[in-house]
Amino acid sequence: MYKIAVMGDYDSIYGFAALGLSVFPVEDEESCRTTLNRLAQSGYAVIYITESKAAMVEEEISRYREQRLPAIILIPGISGNTGAGIAQVKKSVEQAVGSDIIFTE
Repeated sequence: MYKIAVMGDYDSIYGFAALGLSVFPVEDEESCRTTLNRLAQSGYAVIYITESKAAMVEEEISRYREQRLPAIILIPGISGNTGAGIAQVKKSVEQAVGSDIIFTE
């Protein structure tokens, strides 16, 4: 059975533990990179990561995008939404469908 993890600053992710998800608080770039790689190698199929922490390890995330698993999904943290998560979904849809399906005016 696949596992689901949530990474980010503690205040943004602690609520996910109540849902039964594994939470991994990270603070700096090195701990973020180490934790992401460890989770990817440990059978986690889905890794949610706050947008602010994902910005620290963009190269690592790009490397995993080329693999089937894990799926790395950006979520907003307590500091707010930067739009990076929506941009990622939009890019993935464009690649899969061949067209932009989100219309902005």
